[in-house]
Amino acid sequence: MTPRKGFVDLQVNGYLGVDFSSPSLTADDCQRLTEALLRAGTVAYCATLITAEPEVYRRNLPILARAMDEPGVKGRMLGIHLEGPYLSPEEGARGAHCAARMKRPSRDEFDRFQDWAGGHVLLVTVAPELEGAIDFIAHVRRRHRTQVALGHHLAPREAIHRAVDAGARLVTHLGNGCPNLLPRHGNVVIHQLAHDGLTAGVITDGHHLPPDLIRVIVRCKGPERLFVVSDVTPIAGMQPGIYDTLGTRVRLTAAGR
Repeated sequence: MTPRKGFVDLQVNGYLGVDFSSPSLTADDCQRLTEALLRAGTVAYCATLITAEPEVYRRNLPILARAMDEPGVKGRMLGIHLEGPYLSPEEGARGAHCAARMKRPSRDEFDRFQDWAGGHVLLVTVAPELEGAIDFIAHVRRRHRTQVALGHHLAPREAIHRAVDAGARLVTHLGNGCPNLLPRHGNVVIHQLAHDGLTAGVITDGHHLPPDLIRVIVRCKGPERLFVVSDVTPIAGMQPGIYDTLGTRVRLTAAGR
């Protein structure tokens, strides 16, 4: 692969109609998506699977693992990001994820996921307040080369600190995956901003976060503990219209929203 400057994105759910969480995903889809991302300036990425039925993981993880060795995809798809199913089902925290498919973190299940993925799950997002989450984080960091991110959660300060002590190092899209209304001072955004052991991902697309909050995050974290993600959806790049995506029916406008 020829080195090339560009965007490295750790959270790509899909693009141009390709959905990594689709039960009909194919290796050709991975090739087509990778080529499209490269044309758009994304030179490397993590394929992201969201909260889904167990069969989707069993089917799609091996497809992604095989695709990573294919010409045109090799060296571009860096690995897999599991954003689910170990997230909070609470309203505000769950975002677009299906609450009925969420579950408590399971060490044995994650080991199976990693086997199906050929060891290519590089990142897993977890809600640290869930029962068994701290033990799960410690297990993942001890047994696998997988990084653990905190996301889609309502964890109190103490649970966040315990998660970091267990090995969590990242935050998935800080400022999103949480309720619009939060306690004035002690809240999930502030606690993660203040912890120097957490490196934060942020979505800077002009829709997910207001500019002033992005400025605050940059000043708190600094460039060494901050990275940008797109969290791009499978319908990004498509023509305006009605689409079924991420488990729901949505209207895509000409403004891209």
